[in-house]
Amino acid sequence: QVQLVESGGGLVQAGDSMRLSCAASTRTFSTYTMAWFRQAAGKEREFVAALSWSGDVAYNEDSVKGRFTISRDNAKNMVYLQMNTLGPEDTALYYCAAATRSPSRLWLGSPPGYWGQGTQVTVSS
Repeated sequence: QVQLVESGGGLVQAGDSMRLSCAASTRTFSTYTMAWFRQAAGKEREFVAALSWSGDVAYNEDSVKGRFTISRDNAKNMVYLQMNTLGPEDTALYYCAAATRSPSRLWLGSPPGYWGQGTQVTVSS
């Protein structure tokens, strides 16, 4: 069982940056692929980024366009999402997720095994 708690969301203006954090409670954090998803109001949840224990990474480039960076600190059981040049289209509930699958499999639609509760990011124009 993996428990995930996101933090760092809030209200920012277009063009600002924000870093989301996710704390994971598991002794085997370093073995999981960690990921971020988001869901905007009235839309389906979408993949944002994922990072494996070995450093394999995948991004939804159509959405993030090189503006987001996922990272992890295995010593602290933390995963981060650095978001730069935010726009109103990035407004969504952002979820942290943990998976035993590779980042590419998550990007292709395989569901993670564990989800956090989500943190709201609102970007005003």
